[in-house]
Amino acid sequence: MERPLFNAASALRFVVNGQAGQGDADATREVIEGALRESGRTGTVLFASPGELAGVARKAAALALAEASAVVAVGGDGTINTVAQAAHAAGCAMGVIPKGTFNYFAREHGAPTETVEALRWLLDARPEPVQVSAINEQVFLVNTSLGLYPDLLQDRETWKGRFGRSRLVAFGAGMATLLRAQRRLRLAIEWEQQVRDVRTLTLFVGNNRLQLEQLGLSDAGGRSEGSNEGAVADGHITAVILKPVGTLAMVGLMLRGALGQLGEASGIERFVCRGLVVQPARLLGRRKVKVAFDGEVGWMRSPLTIRVLPQPLWLLKQAQA
Repeated sequence: MERPLFNAASALRFVVNGQAGQGDADATREVIEGALRESGRTGTVLFASPGELAGVARKAAALALAEASAVVAVGGDGTINTVAQAAHAAGCAMGVIPKGTFNYFAREHGAPTETVEALRWLLDARPEPVQVSAINEQVFLVNTSLGLYPDLLQDRETWKGRFGRSRLVAFGAGMATLLRAQRRLRLAIEWEQQVRDVRTLTLFVGNNRLQLEQLGLSDAGGRSEGSNEGAVADGHITAVILKPVGTLAMVGLMLRGALGQLGEASGIERFVCRGLVVQPARLLGRRKVKVAFDGEVGWMRSPLTIRVLPQPLWLLKQAQA
């Protein structure tokens, strides 16, 4: 896929997860339109409910491609993932205004996390290729997983509904999920001419260097023979297997993750590869498996193919000095 045409004078298409008319939505529109006026640029702000988001993103991406412009995701990881899926399929440029809790994708590529600063940064950016991966053709930018981690994400959303959005709430939800973890997965994993049967609490596959660094998983320890240094952005992803452990060991793993030392834990196994195929043992005859991708949770038919996509995402970012 060639670099898309990009004309800075064309109108940007901002896709916002939310309903127009709400206080936060109105404030978001005012900030975006104010930044556009200040810079002499034009754009359209499109609000969508969660059920409408994918359709709105596809239409916005098609228009962005036709107009040599870009579609811009305004929201957290789930919103950014949905817009990225549409932008990657269309081949248009994409921008990001992060409004999530962790914002790993935006931060890895240099975008500020404060909305006004992010807009100014975006309006001076140009399309650059960035690595994206997929699980069964569903794009993911940060990570994908099965087993315990999707359960953790669902618990985190429940806690956020009760206690609000913060990293402390996310940590508390994660601890609660880990302490009651019981279900073990039996997986056949194939990668780069290797096949292994494993029992695990979760399989986590990372595509984001920043997140892996913060967890202490960014070095190439345990990488496959012949793979390059580095976990992501060089055509590789990092697979992490959490071995079945007891409650005290689980607490220790959680603390190591918070301290960025997860790679040193004995209950963790990891390897770097370009792609892998995962075949879970059937649970009660089910053919579908619960998976997570960039904070979203869904069901997919096995086997699961996880790989770096050959075509990049064209992300609006500023060139490094």
